[in-house]
Amino acid sequence: MFAQVIVDVAAYPVDRPFDYRIPEKLATVVEPGSRVKVPFGPRHVLGYVVGIVSQTDVPPNKIRAINEVLDLEPVINAELLQLSKWLKHETICFEIDALQLMVPSALRAKYEKVAHMRVERPQLDMRLQAIFGTKQTVDVKQFEKAGVLHLLKQAVTAGAVELENIVKQQGKVKTIRMVKVVEDVACLQQIQAHIPAKARKQIQLIEWLIPYAGETLTPAFICDEADVGTTVLHAVLERGAGEFVQQEVYRDPFTKDVAQTTNLQLTDEQDLALLAIQKKLDQQVGHTFLLHGVTGSGKTEIYLQAIEQVLAQGKQAMMLVPEIALTPQMTERFRSRFGDAVAVMHSGLSTGEKYDEWRKIQNGEVQVVVGARSAVFVPFTNIGLIILDEEHESTYKQEDSPRYHARDVAIWRSQYHQCPVILGSATPSLESYARAQKGVYTLLTLSERAKKQSLPAVHVVDLRAELATGNRSMFSTALVEAMRVRLEKNEQIVLFLNRRGYSSFVLCRDCGTVVQCKNCDISLTYHRHQENLKCHYCGYEEHVPSTCPQCTSEHIRYFGTGTQKVEEELHALFPEARVLRMDVDTTSKKGAHEDILEAFGNKEANILLGTQMIAKGLDFPDITLVGVLSADTSLHLPDYRAAEKTYQLLTQVSGRAGRHDKPGQVVIQTYTPEHYAIELAKAQVYAPFYTQEMANRRRSGHPPYYYIALVQISHEDVMLAADYAQQTMYWLQARLPHTVQLLGPTAASISRLQNRYRYQCLIKYKIEPSLIPTLHALISHYRAEWIKQGVQLTIDLDPSMI
Repeated sequence: MFAQVIVDVAAYPVDRPFDYRIPEKLATVVEPGSRVKVPFGPRHVLGYVVGIVSQTDVPPNKIRAINEVLDLEPVINAELLQLSKWLKHETICFEIDALQLMVPSALRAKYEKVAHMRVERPQLDMRLQAIFGTKQTVDVKQFEKAGVLHLLKQAVTAGAVELENIVKQQGKVKTIRMVKVVEDVACLQQIQAHIPAKARKQIQLIEWLIPYAGETLTPAFICDEADVGTTVLHAVLERGAGEFVQQEVYRDPFTKDVAQTTNLQLTDEQDLALLAIQKKLDQQVGHTFLLHGVTGSGKTEIYLQAIEQVLAQGKQAMMLVPEIALTPQMTERFRSRFGDAVAVMHSGLSTGEKYDEWRKIQNGEVQVVVGARSAVFVPFTNIGLIILDEEHESTYKQEDSPRYHARDVAIWRSQYHQCPVILGSATPSLESYARAQKGVYTLLTLSERAKKQSLPAVHVVDLRAELATGNRSMFSTALVEAMRVRLEKNEQIVLFLNRRGYSSFVLCRDCGTVVQCKNCDISLTYHRHQENLKCHYCGYEEHVPSTCPQCTSEHIRYFGTGTQKVEEELHALFPEARVLRMDVDTTSKKGAHEDILEAFGNKEANILLGTQMIAKGLDFPDITLVGVLSADTSLHLPDYRAAEKTYQLLTQVSGRAGRHDKPGQVVIQTYTPEHYAIELAKAQVYAPFYTQEMANRRRSGHPPYYYIALVQISHEDVMLAADYAQQTMYWLQARLPHTVQLLGPTAASISRLQNRYRYQCLIKYKIEPSLIPTLHALISHYRAEWIKQGVQLTIDLDPSMI
């Protein structure tokens, strides 16, 4: 038999399965989805078995054998193997990159696999007994050397032996020292009889241990309950009453306990929506719902009750949130309803925690996963429901290879498992809402808040008028007054700024020079905390210059508004106010999101100041005022989705106010109050915005009327970058039909990044079957010819920015 193996080398010539002979001793062990070590050229590499065949075209004298199997139980199931092939085709990536998405980072590292004996020695095959000897845990390589892997696999299946990955460098299995008391009570009594009468504490301990014969206990528990010291415990164990053993424990990613909650009473609209979802759950069909509910309409309660139905059917559920700032609150709500059945997966966990959560899922110990984008790949085998909350968020799209969108993967998995997908949002993406209008998705609408509260009153402040009255502060008179009232009432305030850092840029007032990144064509951002300038694209840093680098003038100043600067002005305006800041800088430490939100929930602060991560998902009863300091920041970006993103952001952040008993107010500060995105966000109505934005998209020929693909070419030499971009355009023009629009090549919006000049070609198309095969051919041509010249070519079939 031969194994088809994708090797762990991301290079075009090896982006295909290689055939390897399966040695006889491994014949019953190698399965699709297992990781293996194989000889590849002069070295040995990790590989994934994607198939097993009985014949090969490789000559007998050329075929090489698998060295080692790393998994007796496959780490990638049949569904995820299929999904990786789909991803390779649809996102135009290496198959190894797609496969790596399916396993936690800990499994990509160097590790050992060990076998733990879980039964008494005589119950094992004699050959296994010989290898275990007097040990409870043995490296699996010992069984491989002895040629008894097939016997080990039988013992694993029977539950007599348990396998474990001991991961080196990254994730390690966490163990704690325990005491295993001997099973034989007579043995304990015999030991007690031989203890000298003066060793009263040892006799007392044996007496205490007798009811616990055969159990595994912590040393601390034994010492506390038996009222003895550790010296006495060691002495008794040396007499043969038990032994110290290392017991595996899962790391706990949850920092606090939660109280159990029960289902809430649903409104009529919620009832209708849940009924429609339950119908598809019962029919067991792959179907997509768009749950469009105003902020505070109780979408999460529908998710929870739908998942309850899924668990009652013995199935599993996935709940995706767009970013880790939302996971603490969402996870808490799910744990309070479903307890230990919930696992969490997001980038804020340590490697070890991710590994443990993945193993819980792989072993079927949890039925619900709450996580960010990558949680869409969890190895569930019986999915009954997939939910994407805030489905409009751009963070569901991965920006580097494989450039997948979590929504597309969720829909693919729902078709595989024949289960529903719920896309939930107060401000759906135009693409999703258009699909719902066409009947591709089923639209479920929640037009009222769950507790019948009114939506917050929105007040738009024209900053041009503020300037005319001489107010040069970043806070308008109306916002300052509203904040003062809330602080007097001891209510809470959320201030939203679409920025991070202290000031946007550093500018010389004499010559107009803006301090730029030396690697990228963008200005550096000033961070006051470290007194330095930072590039948020390549990570370049430098100290703030005291004079202009061009004209040496001392008139160099900070322009723009950042969260640190706002915080300073807040302290000047309201010295008594307690302010919490939530941005990229304050949430860089592990668990920082949860700590800040918990502190705000406990009313340790009056004001929460933050960037986009506070715009959605927050649900606190005392937030009665939301202030948007700069509504225009996202409105004037060179992006066809700018109006849509601004409308979504303003509506979402407005929805944080007045979600409970107290009425809410929103103050939006802008220089363009007449823009339809701001006017309609003020009115908090989606349908008119959808109609107007769709008319604009139709005129400009943008999605959802067209699909877009972006081909980007970069090189360290600007002339070569432009030349290869032009060659790419000619190549595509010769092979694509005239119905496909080709635009460019033009310089990218950030024309130089990490010292590489970037040009791009834009492809607009309706339905074009030949496009993906043509783009695969382009990639093949690039990898065969152009890559040697230092060119980099990337393709994004659904770019979030163009």
